[in-house]
Amino acid sequence: MTSRAGFVALIGEPNAGKSTLTNRMVGAKVSIVTHKVQTTRARIRGVALEGDSQLVFVDTPGLFRPRRRLDRAMVAAAWGGAADADIIVLLVEAHRGVTEGVERILEGLEDIGKGRKIALAINKIDKVKSDVLLGLSKKLNDSFPFVETFMISAEKGHGAEHLKTWLANELPEGPWLYPEDQIADLPMRMIAAEMTREKLTLRLHQELPYQLTVETENWEERKDGSARIDQLVYVMRDGHKGIVLGNKGETIKAVSKAARLELEEFLGRRVHLFIQVKVRPNWLEEKERYSEMGLDFRDGNK
Repeated sequence: MTSRAGFVALIGEPNAGKSTLTNRMVGAKVSIVTHKVQTTRARIRGVALEGDSQLVFVDTPGLFRPRRRLDRAMVAAAWGGAADADIIVLLVEAHRGVTEGVERILEGLEDIGKGRKIALAINKIDKVKSDVLLGLSKKLNDSFPFVETFMISAEKGHGAEHLKTWLANELPEGPWLYPEDQIADLPMRMIAAEMTREKLTLRLHQELPYQLTVETENWEERKDGSARIDQLVYVMRDGHKGIVLGNKGETIKAVSKAARLELEEFLGRRVHLFIQVKVRPNWLEEKERYSEMGLDFRDGNK
C-alpha cells in the first residue's frame, strides 16, 4: 500500500477540546490539558499512526479576541498552523453552539480555506440531545462548505477513531515525515516546561496563570539513567511570587512533585526536578520568552 503523511490542524475556541483530541489521537499526553481557557500557547505537534498513514497534529491555541501582545502572538500561531496544514478540523462544543467566536472563525476559514479540506467535528456530544446536535450540524454546514462532519467526544473517545481513520485516508500520498517512534516534535525541554505550567494552572488563582511562564533552564542526563531538570517560573510581581510559592513553599512543592511524577511516567525513568520562581515584571514584552514558548514575538505587534 502507498504511505501517506501530512499535517492536520485542529482549530476552535479556547476549551473546545483540541488538546484532549490531540492527546487521544496520539495516544500520549503531548498537549497541556486544563479546565482553564487559553492554556495551549505554541503549536504543539503530536504524531499519530493509522495504518500506512502518519498524521501530524498541529494543536493550535484557541482562537479568541486578542487584547495583549501574548494574545496576538497566540492567535497568529493558531491561524499560521491552520494555513500550513493539509486538513483543517474545526472543533465546536455541542452545548455552546454557534457563538460569536465560532462565527469569527468561520469568517477566517473563508480566507484560508481555498483548495484545502476542512472538516467539522462537533465535540462533547454527550452534553446535548440528538435533535440539538442535528440542528447545530445543519446550521454550521449551511454557513460553510465542510467536506465532512463528525460527532465526537474527545474526552470519552466516541467517534474519535472514525475521525482518525477518515483523516488517515484523506492525507496526501508520500513518505512519512517523522521516525516511527516519535510522538512529538517539540523539544523535551519545552514539553517538560508545559507539564509544570499545567500543574501551576490547575492549582493557582484564575487570573495568575496567564501572567507566568515556565522555562526549562537546564537538562542534565545522569550516569544512572535519570535526568536532572532545572526550571524557572517567571512571574510579573512579588505578590505573584508569594502565591506561586505558597505558605512555607507548599504550593511549589506540590506542583514540583506532580510535574516530576508526570515527567517520570512520560520519560519512563527517574527525574530530579528543581524549580525556582523569579520576578520579571516585563517578561510579556521580552522576545526571548516568546522564543521559549515557540511563538513569534513579531506577531504580537499585529
